[in-house]
Amino acid sequence: MPENLSPEQQTHYENHGYVCNVPVFCADEVAHLRDKIETLEAQHHAGANGQSLNQYFRVNGHVVIPLLAELARTPAILDAVETILGENLLVWSVELFIKEANTEKTVSWHQDITYWGMGETNDEVTAWVALSDVTEQAGCMRFIPGSHKNGIVSHEDTQDENNLLSRGQQIAGIDENNAVAGPLKPGEMSLHHGRCFHASGPNRSDDRRIGLAIRYVTPEVRDGLPGRDYAMLVRGADAARGWVNIAGPRGLFTPADLSLYDKILTDQQATLTAGAQHDVSLYAGKEASA
Repeated sequence: MPENLSPEQQTHYENHGYVCNVPVFCADEVAHLRDKIETLEAQHHAGANGQSLNQYFRVNGHVVIPLLAELARTPAILDAVETILGENLLVWSVELFIKEANTEKTVSWHQDITYWGMGETNDEVTAWVALSDVTEQAGCMRFIPGSHKNGIVSHEDTQDENNLLSRGQQIAGIDENNAVAGPLKPGEMSLHHGRCFHASGPNRSDDRRIGLAIRYVTPEVRDGLPGRDYAMLVRGADAARGWVNIAGPRGLFTPADLSLYDKILTDQQATLTAGAQHDVSLYAGKEASA
């Protein structure tokens, strides 16, 4: 496995806002990880502490699920991200995006950092790791090359039940002719800039489409920003101390970690739901989502 992005890959990321087909895991490792995830689904399908398992898969899972925290520390991923962001790295969020076989779930055109309270920073990168065969038929991501060079654009909330995004947010007027597909083989990842326009279609394959999204940031992202937010230091040091540093879970769904999860969700809620016309259930907390 290459330890860093090649100069060509770096240039592609800088010019287009994304890079694909970066190898991370071998076939045996992917099979082992998928088995761990599906065992977790089978054994903890009801979730924990009044929250569904999907809640933890989709929001801050690294706080309460050791596997997700461990994956965010994978050296091959960190080496590639370090090439872009530098030697000091924190994880803001870890998520699993799962589209069941032959289903219509989609992700509409959007920019990641629109509602994250990070401004228009260049210092956030999403690593998206394929834990199944993510073909075009399976609904791989598509990108608009160069769209990261502009600022954050307007998004509209659709609340579409088939949209995997928290509020079904989308950018209107995208010319699909400009879109470039980024299929990934099991164990490969893509990296994309927080302002890069991207989307994914329905899974029309006969297998689940399983993707792991890890949001990496630098210590400086929170310089001058109001409020409080949390991140897990995974490489280097956080001398800026703008983030509340967390260490990762003690075990699976431990009471102390579940309590921290609720505190983080409460502190993030106002920022992540700002301007929403409807309840954003993934960030609404236990009472609203029960």
